[in-house]
Amino acid sequence: MNNAVSGFSKLSKEQKIEWIANEYFSNPAEATALLKNYWNSDAALQKLHDEFIENTITNFYLPLGVAPNFIINGKNYTIPMAIEESSVVAAAAKSAKFWATRGGFKATVLNTEKIGQVHFFYTGNVKKLEDFFIQIKSKLFSETESITKNMQKRGGGILNIELKNQTQKLPNYFQLHATFETKDSMGANFINSCLEQFSKTFKAEAQLYESFSAEEKNIQIVMSILSNYVPNCIVRAEVSCPIADLAEKKIENPREFAEKIIRAVRIAEIEPFRAVTHNKGIMNGVDAVVLATGNDFRAVEAGVHAYASRNGHYTSLSHATIENDVFTFWIEIPLALGTVGGLTSLHPLVKFSLEMLEKPSAQELMQIVAVAGLAQNFAALRSLTTTGIQEGHMKMHLNNILNQFQATVEERQTIKNHFKDHVVSHSAAVDFIKNLRGNR
Repeated sequence: MNNAVSGFSKLSKEQKIEWIANEYFSNPAEATALLKNYWNSDAALQKLHDEFIENTITNFYLPLGVAPNFIINGKNYTIPMAIEESSVVAAAAKSAKFWATRGGFKATVLNTEKIGQVHFFYTGNVKKLEDFFIQIKSKLFSETESITKNMQKRGGGILNIELKNQTQKLPNYFQLHATFETKDSMGANFINSCLEQFSKTFKAEAQLYESFSAEEKNIQIVMSILSNYVPNCIVRAEVSCPIADLAEKKIENPREFAEKIIRAVRIAEIEPFRAVTHNKGIMNGVDAVVLATGNDFRAVEAGVHAYASRNGHYTSLSHATIENDVFTFWIEIPLALGTVGGLTSLHPLVKFSLEMLEKPSAQELMQIVAVAGLAQNFAALRSLTTTGIQEGHMKMHLNNILNQFQATVEERQTIKNHFKDHVVSHSAAVDFIKNLRGNR
């Protein structure tokens, strides 16, 4: 068997599938049928999906769920969540319902600044470089006007450009560090286009700068690229209520409950091994909404985890306090999101999700996403400090086990009735199914 292939990208989709099926599968017909089974029956819609990426052979589905009853700044939302993990949507919905009767969630966008950099190497007199930058800075703005004019009409554009000396980290290394406002667009293409023009202008003007020696004129541009670390594009989400108002059927001692939450958060603030899992739970909520609304969850993940490490150690993204008998639970995270451009105007379910959210601005979407993360975190901490995380999670996971064993309707009912009063585990469920079928 020879797995190498030449000219794969030039093959039709059917030819790609035929090659894969014959090369890697003992039953090529079965493999081909599986891939085609996930094609959309609407040919135009399938063509749209095919063109999102390269070498497309089929669609890979994720469930799209909804978590209703989110009160955010006094407005009711039903939040879309695209995720494969059991209990995430249920947990978010449970938190939404809990806080809806306690004032709801409050969210505030603290800043929306995004960052891009031109990385370059310069060998020469640093003072000359600084003088050169001051002289040509206005030209960096003017020569990007054709790129920025439409963004400026919407209230965005280039905010500032700085020269940064990074030679203490790497010999001869400097940056043009630029900040941007991109309004309702995530802005990656806009920022990168501006940065590439900066590099062209910077390099060309260096050749004309009389104070530079021949060596100093030879500025080496390494790359021009936006940063997914956006520590000044921050949103805060919080919930708060008097401690007494935390009481409900499963919270008989609200002060003890609040103190347990605070201790759990404090552990995540000081212990990286716990913080990573703690923040992963937050990102269950964040990523699910980011994905459902057509945004880049990989960029969000990278930026958020860098932010969690900004003070030299990895720590919790959420925090909690009790002051004057009021419990407050909050999160501040960097989120560079968009509601126009990219998939937002192409993917039918992204458009559906945004319309269900009543076509939010980028800032409103930042608030919704942060709230989803906070809600998920509250649900996880509530379970961890009371019943334990596995009770609810494994009951939700039971469906996956039943599907794995292709349980009938009657078997499902019998099994679910049994596990109402028994601890769910994968081995317990498997054993019960086998015993049930063996007794027939």
